[in-house]
Amino acid sequence: MKVAFIGLGAMGFPMAGHLTDTFKDVTVYNRTQTKADNWAKKYDGIVASTPSEASKDADIVCVCVGNDDDVRSVVYGDEGILNSLKQNAILIDHTTTSANLARELANECAKHRVHFLDAPVSGGEVGAQNGKLTIMIGGEHNIYEKSQSVLNCYALKHQLMGATGSGQLTKMVNQICITGLLQGLSEAMNFAHNAKLDTDKVIDVIGKGAAQSWQMDNRAKTMIADEFNFGFAVDWMIKDLGIVLEEAENNKSILPVTKLVESYYRQVSANGGGRFDTSSLITLLKRKE
Repeated sequence: MKVAFIGLGAMGFPMAGHLTDTFKDVTVYNRTQTKADNWAKKYDGIVASTPSEASKDADIVCVCVGNDDDVRSVVYGDEGILNSLKQNAILIDHTTTSANLARELANECAKHRVHFLDAPVSGGEVGAQNGKLTIMIGGEHNIYEKSQSVLNCYALKHQLMGATGSGQLTKMVNQICITGLLQGLSEAMNFAHNAKLDTDKVIDVIGKGAAQSWQMDNRAKTMIADEFNFGFAVDWMIKDLGIVLEEAENNKSILPVTKLVESYYRQVSANGGGRFDTSSLITLLKRKE
């Protein structure tokens, strides 16, 4: 099987690398050539000069870029994936995008007799590096089954959620959960600090009860220490929550907490924390000593 991977950012770089453990024929493309060259120094694969070149003769092409427009830029046009992708090949989009884009891409792929899966990921940079991502997928069951040998390369868990767009909608649910939880954790850790409690002991004891979460286990101590160089960046969460809130307007969902926390993330970014990880909400709460 020939596999191509488009987009070698913080997530795509290790994801594409994991493919080389299973497949002998892996081709990659990245907009910044130096990053692609660095990837080729670390992994056994081929670097292409355009998405179209990378996708030529590929059985499966994976995409992991920034946003809806970034996806369109690598899929469409003379240098895009669909320009060279053969019939019955599979295009898998791991980018977190709108559900509308997923449906748009599925329709365009069908015109080229190509199959499509929307497959956003969760687990952050560490999950990508360790090959333990969670992948939420929309599309046809038989195409999902044909893609599992690729997905298994970098996923701990993957699940077909339903028709096209269902993967993106499930990722939106994921982001709603994370943002509300992180705001609560930020307030709790800041409260514990102001109450002059031993925060390590607080985390240890409540982390064994109903308050326990992945975010508490992995971010509570770093939040207290003002360390925000872990995982998913604030600016990317702002992008994701914009998609969530737009979809909520469409399906008449009321998301007061999500909307509020999105505004807090904008404040963090405006304060210079756009590249901080999402646990940096606590920076808006801490008193100036």
